Amino acid sequence: MSDDTAMRALAKRFFDCVEAGDIDGLVACYAPDAEIWHNTDRQIQGPEDNRKTLAGMVVRIVDRVYADRRVEVFPSGFVQQHVLQGVRKHDNVRVELPACIVCAVRDGKITRLDEYFDSAGVAEFRKFA
Repeated sequence: MSDDTAMRALAKRFFDCVEAGDIDGLVACYAPDAEIWHNTDRQIQGPEDNRKTLAGMVVRIVDRVYADRRVEVFPSGFVQQHVLQGVRKHDNVRVELPACIVCAVRDGKITRLDEYFDSAGVAEFRKFA
């Protein structure tokens, strides 16, 4: 398997896990000391804190789909642009979150993930959190 193919497979597996609500599978894509940074609060999480954040999101937002996935790979990672779509469980409203995710990868694991979310979309996703 080429490096390009392996990097694309990691990106697909990572985001497919969120769609499926498989938080353990997603966390398994991280290196143990991975850093997850968010543009909306400029905070860095580790994999276990990120697990809690995403576990809460998959309970609140159902029927998740990463639409319009555009993945570009480079030797040390990948970038994905997408629109995360879902239905807010509390009020059955369809929500969308345009995003760009930049991942650094070493030895087949994500070592750093930088999330760039549309802040208006984040507010709708978190409305009843």
